[in-house]
Amino acid sequence: MAPRIELAEVSDAAAIIALTGELLEEIQTRISEGVFHFEATASQTRLEAAIENGRCVVFLAHGLATGSEPLGFLALCEAFALYAEGAFGIVTELYVRPPHRGLGVGSALLAAARDHGRRQSWSRLEVTTPPLPAFARTLDFYEREDFAVSGGRKLRALIEPAQDP
Repeated sequence: MAPRIELAEVSDAAAIIALTGELLEEIQTRISEGVFHFEATASQTRLEAAIENGRCVVFLAHGLATGSEPLGFLALCEAFALYAEGAFGIVTELYVRPPHRGLGVGSALLAAARDHGRRQSWSRLEVTTPPLPAFARTLDFYEREDFAVSGGRKLRALIEPAQDP
């Protein structure tokens, strides 16, 4: 059975943060490295603000029973690039709880993201997988969902907070 996909509201932030904690813990356990600084309370405050001001859209997957625990989530934000012919979406997080994987939950979340992107006139969706080869199954999933490897590696440079004069 297909999951019920809902657009998250600010009141869903605590549930999304719990799922995010599970996602980050799974990544760090699989790669045997602590690469994320995750503080739930601060993250929830940031997420609430991002949902409230529209910087982030989150879809929650639920079972068919009303009030059921979320099965997973997808977070999405808009970006702009000339190479992408303008505005496009970035899937910043996609997580399905392990017992629900392989049952169409991730596909349903991506379908909701694509529908949202069409309404926004986006040219594409982009996503970065967790580190390979530990997450080869994740890459396989995205390729089945018509994502294609587009080259390069994800790099980052941290920006130190501005100092008060």
